[in-house]
Amino acid sequence: MELDLEQPLPTPALYYTCQHSENTSCIFDIESQHMPSNTLDIDPSFRQQAICFIMNLSSHGDLDPFLSYLAINYLDRFLSNQPIQDEKPWIFKLVSVSCISLALKITKTEHDCKFMFDKETIGRMELLILGALKWRMRPVTPFSFANVFVSFFEVQDPPLRRVLTSRATEIIFKSQREFKILEFRPSVVAASAVLYAAHELFPSQFSRLQQAILTCSYVDKINLEKCNSIMQDIAAKGYNSVFDKVSDMPVNVLSQQQWSSCSGLTSTGSVEMRDCKRRKVDSHGSDETSQIQQC
Repeated sequence: MELDLEQPLPTPALYYTCQHSENTSCIFDIESQHMPSNTLDIDPSFRQQAICFIMNLSSHGDLDPFLSYLAINYLDRFLSNQPIQDEKPWIFKLVSVSCISLALKITKTEHDCKFMFDKETIGRMELLILGALKWRMRPVTPFSFANVFVSFFEVQDPPLRRVLTSRATEIIFKSQREFKILEFRPSVVAASAVLYAAHELFPSQFSRLQQAILTCSYVDKINLEKCNSIMQDIAAKGYNSVFDKVSDMPVNVLSQQQWSSCSGLTSTGSVEMRDCKRRKVDSHGSDETSQIQQC
């Protein structure tokens, strides 16, 4: 069974309920098992170098952005359980390559990417990472919860829901590189991303969506408020991508993928997005086109 970051576990029923029962194993109950165990053990500088390297390899290899996200998820969980003591400059590269290699295997992606380490060295590091992650290679991520919170959106028009989901997805990708986000559960990150996207795209619907999300018993209101504050800094003020810090990197791989293409989100008589312009739609279905920063 191939890995789907939106539904990593085999039972679809886990993903669309906030109602807990004794007979139902809810994805909210297990998300903490797929988080870094202790962010204090992660060296931010090492993490930043490793993320830069992962994104660099991904962009050169034209890998799916979800695969890069999965590799960084492995990286964060590994670093929180296995602090890197060796100061050799190639260590972060070996860890990064091994995380990508594991992500390629778990997603069953065929790729001819040429790594700089031999297979035996990568294999040994993979086993070290697997042990630190307790072999939990199908992680629960914010993508697992995004549709749950979008389902609280009162507007039923499918194209508008897709626009909201698409923008929330962009924010989730961007937030992964912020160290402070690691302390929050994936569900909180997803809720915060959906709320910010709704505030940006559908301001008249924001309050009702916020109240609806807060009714979910699995949402910690205090942590959501803290995460919202960080998310605003990331999404609103223009978060500096790791690509800005690496001179030899090509254009952001995320911008090369169809999922982020604004021109692809069109629907007759409902919503149309061109040239990365977004529409704000009020509760009566009227719209006002406004330019925001480019995707």
